[in-house]
Amino acid sequence: MSETTVRIDLGARSYDVLVGHGLLERAGALIEVRVGKRAVAIVTDTTVAAAQLPQLEAALAASRIRNRAVITVAPGEASKSLPVLARVCDELLGSGLERGDLVIALGGGVIGDLAGFAAAIVRRGVGFVQIPTSLLAQVDSSVGGKTGINAAAGKNLLGAFHQPSLVLADIKTLETLPDRQLRAGYGEVVKYGLLGDAEFFHWLDDNRERFARRDLDVLHRAVVRSVEMKAEIVSRDEREAGDRALLNLGHTFGHALEAWAGYSDRLLHGEAVAIGMAQAFRFSEHLGRAPPQTAARVAAHLKSVGLPTRIADIPGGEMPSRDELLALMAQDKKVRDGQLTFILTRAIGAAEIARDVPQDVVSEFLDTEVVSA
Repeated sequence: MSETTVRIDLGARSYDVLVGHGLLERAGALIEVRVGKRAVAIVTDTTVAAAQLPQLEAALAASRIRNRAVITVAPGEASKSLPVLARVCDELLGSGLERGDLVIALGGGVIGDLAGFAAAIVRRGVGFVQIPTSLLAQVDSSVGGKTGINAAAGKNLLGAFHQPSLVLADIKTLETLPDRQLRAGYGEVVKYGLLGDAEFFHWLDDNRERFARRDLDVLHRAVVRSVEMKAEIVSRDEREAGDRALLNLGHTFGHALEAWAGYSDRLLHGEAVAIGMAQAFRFSEHLGRAPPQTAARVAAHLKSVGLPTRIADIPGGEMPSRDELLALMAQDKKVRDGQLTFILTRAIGAAEIARDVPQDVVSEFLDTEVVSA
């Protein structure tokens, strides 16, 4: 399988995303050539450490890169918290990490967000390298420099923009990814087709069975196209002042559901995004922006790959009220002057930013969602 390089063009903060098979085994050499021979500290979780850490440590040793520390946290969204962040920062400082060193984030989106935020604030900013080991992290959270943790008020409300120096997306690490995590990552992959590339969406639809079988060529193309699309948007709008908000298709609804579910395994991020995207298409039809049956087409595709599309699909029985969802949505990072911002659609592959939706219309739509749940 060929190795593909996608450049994130941000002037002095530009960097490469490498997508290929077996990159972890060459991580030391790749870091040395592209970033420099610096001492490192690794942040990972206990699950990834058991599966992937020995390969990374061997690769670093082969290139004689000094490894100052390995810091492990519990897997799952709950680790994106202030107490865990404080511990990680303390251990980084205790390891003797210097300003010229690197933090390596080895893991999924939680680790990338947590380690990246720690790198942004330790010694007022040290470099870091993303080695995403989940599909969701490879196509989304490892690219673009958003780092952060969750607060009681909502998801990712504490954080910083801090671009990595290099991203190594090793398709081989997906071989051991649990099926549920693969499906959750697919939620972020199909997002790119839904927001701006109808041809990519239809290709995914045609190849969804090969994707589920983890066909390496399909996985490689899906990751590369997702990263390419994110690179195009991030290069235009690094700090989400405009077009980058399009990447949040499904997230206004989805983040509220994640918060309501307590950031637990009850609802994974990609699953929440899938429900949120289905809601965004239904809301677009409700507003008369998207043609009839568009939402049904999207929901049918999501269901065909095993993703949820409605609140009722969240296990556990109880359901949020309209007012609970509105309160959680009000904490969304895209809120401007108290007004919710939605990413809506006019068709598959044609998303748009909407800041003019009246509150009563939002409430009316949520009433139908909760009732239909």
